[in-house]
Amino acid sequence: MNFADSLSSEIISTHVKYSSKEITRPDYLPDKDEVTNIIKLLRRLLFPGYFEKNGINGTDMQLSVCGLVTETENMLRRQICRALNLESGECGNCAGMLDKAGDICRSFLKKIPDIIEILFSDVQATFNGDPAARSKHEIIFAYPGIFAISVFRMARELHMLDVPFLPRMMTEYAHSRTGIDIHPGAEIDGNFCIDHGTGIVIGETTKIGSFVKLYQGVTLGALSTYRGQDLRGKKRHPTLEDSVTVYSGASILGGDTVIGKGSVIGGNVFITKSIPSNTKVYLKNHELEYQK
Repeated sequence: MNFADSLSSEIISTHVKYSSKEITRPDYLPDKDEVTNIIKLLRRLLFPGYFEKNGINGTDMQLSVCGLVTETENMLRRQICRALNLESGECGNCAGMLDKAGDICRSFLKKIPDIIEILFSDVQATFNGDPAARSKHEIIFAYPGIFAISVFRMARELHMLDVPFLPRMMTEYAHSRTGIDIHPGAEIDGNFCIDHGTGIVIGETTKIGSFVKLYQGVTLGALSTYRGQDLRGKKRHPTLEDSVTVYSGASILGGDTVIGKGSVIGGNVFITKSIPSNTKVYLKNHELEYQK
């Protein structure tokens, strides 16, 4: 046996030893590149004409969007089927699983108009809250916050349809592009604004009301995850009620922590208990000292 044969056998046997299931054939794993392409197609559906190389004029809109729907449906159905097969331990694209994937895919695509409506509220909130924004077009084209929120809102719908793997793959793609980490399980109402955004973390069981604004470096996290899987399904992350603003570097932790409506959380604070409505929280006597 040559070196490559010997090493490959050892790699496979070690993997099987520590794997909970037999090795799944790579042909049936969700395809990361195709999931990325799905995100790009879906963004073209959410904002028709914005991400086309040559734009779309009015007479071509129906034809173009119809073609996008068909292309997205074919690609997404295939990846949903692979994700379902992987979770079930099946390796074949059986007709029954394809039918289920097709039903899920169409249920998701029917949600696109609703996603568009809430996204335009997010765009409006971002425009209202950022004097540096020249137009809503600029926000849609260039702002990382809207990119991350758009991907989250699509992933959230797939998550609600119990699609495994794909929602997290989608939000992690947005995370890698923007530095904004939003779990698809989070509940986020409309008119949501992320300003700058780099380093924001929003955990799985977070609940966020309407007209909430987060600045860079904000963590909406769990107090502790040392119990690991015992905490699955339990509320571990905070709730932010309507019209809350959280400034940069703040950490708000814990499933029982509620930030009341209209409150303002200052930069770099660490909060693990609930805050009443219309309250300002900030650091006091946090002075700089200069030495020569």
